[in-house]
Amino acid sequence: MGDHRTIAVLTSGGDAPGMNAAIRAITKVAASRGVHVAGVVGGYTGLLEGTTRALTHEVTTASGKMVVPEPEVDAIAALGGTVLGSARELRFLTAAGRAPAVAALAKFAGLVVIGGNGSLAGAHALAGECSVPVVGIPASIDNDVGCSSSAIGVDTALNTIVDACDKICDTARAHRRAFVVEVMGRECGYLAMAGAIAVGADAVLFREQGRTEEAIVDAAVQAIRRAFEQGRGKQRVLILKAEGVSVPCTRLVRLVEERLLSDLPGVDVRATVLGHLVRGGNPSFQDRMIAGRLGLAAVAAVLEGASDVMVGWQGPAGGVPTGDPAVARFALELVLRESAALVDGTSAVTRRRVQMMELVEGVLGL
Repeated sequence: MGDHRTIAVLTSGGDAPGMNAAIRAITKVAASRGVHVAGVVGGYTGLLEGTTRALTHEVTTASGKMVVPEPEVDAIAALGGTVLGSARELRFLTAAGRAPAVAALAKFAGLVVIGGNGSLAGAHALAGECSVPVVGIPASIDNDVGCSSSAIGVDTALNTIVDACDKICDTARAHRRAFVVEVMGRECGYLAMAGAIAVGADAVLFREQGRTEEAIVDAAVQAIRRAFEQGRGKQRVLILKAEGVSVPCTRLVRLVEERLLSDLPGVDVRATVLGHLVRGGNPSFQDRMIAGRLGLAAVAAVLEGASDVMVGWQGPAGGVPTGDPAVARFALELVLRESAALVDGTSAVTRRRVQMMELVEGVLGL
């Protein structure tokens, strides 16, 4: 299947809506330039074991031979998940474990890796060991990838959170209840922050606030008391909690109920963990659009010989420009460093997010 006019593409780590749209874009752009695409099945595991599937084929027309996508590629952009599959591969943590992948890549024109920080770390390691270009595309619902203001999957995940919270609020108002809703995001609180603004939450709890368990409980209790105090007439309370907050959702609700028992005995507090519901679903317009434009830039980077880079969406100043004003190339080493800073709180992006939430904290509960 593979030769020096074939680009390999894989999806790795947690799936994100829009990964398939990126695969489709890469395949169609490469085919338009006479380059074949091979999909690696099962992420880095498939690369190690040589498991690939053709995403293009060659046809003969009146004007000569041309490369065209496989028919099923046209339909995949609307699908959630990833048609190539994904896996977390521990063998990729060592150079010896990566060696079969390095050997396998020698027959390709390059590799495009679609995934989050772990996947991009694997791409960075491969780029330093193989002889072909390796280019990353950020895809993570957590929005914790450095040098990209958004990653593939973030917008769809937020739309899912908004839809779920709107439904939860319907029943909360009917019964005058308070809900604590936990959303995904691992150590990054972006989904909780952005989701809280979008759904009109009364409070938001995220790891970057640096609160103790007692302070977290206090914040939830105060939000519920303020909302249900006499004369307000509020019928529901919605509190969004990020996955990275150390207090489990059910424990938080139990502690809050114990505190409220004396002064708000008739108020129910319920816990809802959205979990992997947030990962699924058909990608939104925004995610399909971003995926398409990043896919175009990734193919161009490979064919130009750029390696050990990620194409980022509306990233910071200093990236290498592409033909798309919203897309630039960033060294993977810088991407991974900035990603770590996003999580540990030293990134200017994280500090700005927290500052913005502090500004609106008094507004949320009104």
